[in-house]
Amino acid sequence: MDTADRTREERRRQNEAAAARYDETTQERRAVERQQDAGVTFPDSEQALAARAARLLDRNAVSPALAVEAVRAEPLAAGAAYERILGVSTELQAWSFLPRGARAARTVARISVRENGRELPLGTGFLVSPRLLMTNHHVLPDADTARQCFVEFDAQVSIDNAPQAPIRLALDPDGFFTADERLDYALVLLVPGPDGRPPGEAFGWNRLSAQPGKLVIGEPVNVVGHPMGRLKEIAVRDNTLQVRLDDFLHYKTDTEPGNSGSPVFNDQWEVVALHHSGVPRTDEQGRVLRTDGQVWRPGDGDDAIDWVANEGVRISSVLRHLAALPRTARPSPLEEMGPESGLVQAQAAAPATAAPAAAPTATPSATPTATPLPVAERAPVLTGLRARAGAFGGNRHLVFLHGRSQEEHEPADLRREWAAGLNQGLVRAGLAPVDPEDIWFPYYGDTLVQALKTHEAVPRTVEAAGATAAEVVAPSSPSARAVYEELLGEAAAKWDMPQDHQPATERIGLGDVVGALHRRLSWLAARSDLDAWAIALVFRDVAAYLDADRPVRDEVLNCVLETVPDSGDVVLVGHSLGTVVALDLITRLSPGVNVVHLTTAGSPLGLDSVYNRLLVGGPKRPDKVADWLNAWCPTDAVAIGCPLGDDWADGLVDLAVLNARDRAHSIVEYLSHTDVARSIGNRLTA
Repeated sequence: MDTADRTREERRRQNEAAAARYDETTQERRAVERQQDAGVTFPDSEQALAARAARLLDRNAVSPALAVEAVRAEPLAAGAAYERILGVSTELQAWSFLPRGARAARTVARISVRENGRELPLGTGFLVSPRLLMTNHHVLPDADTARQCFVEFDAQVSIDNAPQAPIRLALDPDGFFTADERLDYALVLLVPGPDGRPPGEAFGWNRLSAQPGKLVIGEPVNVVGHPMGRLKEIAVRDNTLQVRLDDFLHYKTDTEPGNSGSPVFNDQWEVVALHHSGVPRTDEQGRVLRTDGQVWRPGDGDDAIDWVANEGVRISSVLRHLAALPRTARPSPLEEMGPESGLVQAQAAAPATAAPAAAPTATPSATPTATPLPVAERAPVLTGLRARAGAFGGNRHLVFLHGRSQEEHEPADLRREWAAGLNQGLVRAGLAPVDPEDIWFPYYGDTLVQALKTHEAVPRTVEAAGATAAEVVAPSSPSARAVYEELLGEAAAKWDMPQDHQPATERIGLGDVVGALHRRLSWLAARSDLDAWAIALVFRDVAAYLDADRPVRDEVLNCVLETVPDSGDVVLVGHSLGTVVALDLITRLSPGVNVVHLTTAGSPLGLDSVYNRLLVGGPKRPDKVADWLNAWCPTDAVAIGCPLGDDWADGLVDLAVLNARDRAHSIVEYLSHTDVARSIGNRLTA
């Protein structure tokens, strides 16, 4: 069978599979249509809306001024606020929409095959790195097919509607080629251009992202390709996402079969899917129908089919599949796809059996040591701050519980920082600000570090020695290390990391467990707005705290109990590791203390491996807690288990918030949100 005929046959099978998936989601699609008929513009989950709004704001796709203007006129629930922000992004396009679209379109090429003395168009492809081209498996099913093909960039008309001279390049499947039939993608290396440069330097390339928030149901998509082998065409914005499956998207758009392998863009010209199939209308027997209602026959041609929608492969699914592939070459061409792809592997740690490296020329405090410091040589441990007498009427108390990485910070400075964040939110909510001196601020930062040095032998300043995150992936004790591995494994699984499949040749110089932990850290960092160091160190300290075989938990709780009220009503606010400490603290508070409100922010409490080890047990709201608000940001990797309401019972309220991209885990960001501050402020004045 000729290549063109085989391509048509494989495309027919993909069409049938897409039609089956379309039929299976009929009820879901009708539910979406009913919501849209009722006036819901973006009928998606609140978590999806939150992630989308965060991405738009963080990448300046919506100006902060327009976002504020959209939501300030009336009080709005979180979901409604996200929809307003999304509405602004779809209704008003910046001037840059057109030139950015033109830039994205230059990355798209027509793929043709040389066959029997002819050149026949097969489909479309687009650059995803300086040297890699992505298209469909049914366009390039194997390396042999790729060797017969070539691509043409700038196969289009000029601004004056005159045909341009395309630039033709060959494929290099011997350099790199991979493909998958189910996800219908192929990735192949291109040879350099006539000037010797990688094609991406001449035509640009698309930075694929494994992060969430690129598209929600109801948003428009844009498709650039070569329908039926014609010169480049664009279907812009007259199409919307209908249904999102695990690995596929269904959307309406004016595309034709020749668009196989085209990139599907959102309005910010980020690739959200790989277009691979039309969805034909079928009868009850699953037979494809023509536009006149009759059963379609192969001789009728594709243009006679009654197309009802289109299907694209989710780009995040493709990236997950690529991440699971064995790497036989180091460095792999996949690593050229950029950090957001989740495919960039950091330098591996040295093998455990290797000779020790020369000591770095750093300060002595940066040198790891497993020997606990003598008591006389330890730095003085700072203590917490009590609130002044009579604050909030004398019988109500506001208590802040900080997270990790606060060692050697002045508690008074930290308390002022937290209060400043809360006061921003209180002012926005129309409530009176609080005085920092009216806040109880237990401080366990130094105690935690001393406990880690004593029981875990983990150097606090290992970052300063120039080590990578993979070199600090675990506490030293076997029991704490097991907790740490469980935490990272569960967090990576919740963010859809593919299972580890790595050949023995790739593990040379890298312990199996260390390598697995490193890959999980890299995946979480790529999917979130935190770097691998931040994630590693937070989970390390949570694991050390939860380790039942070490007294770190008792030392921290005893330290905190020295600076908490012993009677009255308490409004308790915890952040990060502090939320875990807060839940344990509740079991040890004086009987005269009533926790009238609990706020947790940036919390890992949604992980089974955390809440199963709490002193209160879990997941169940403690009886001593009257009211609980959990604030979480979708791009905060520490809060990966959120929303907590999926697991915790009895009246917990989850609130998704949008934190600045570089401060996704910041407590000041969390407290400055109006709804978070209002929840705390109302309980202080009740």
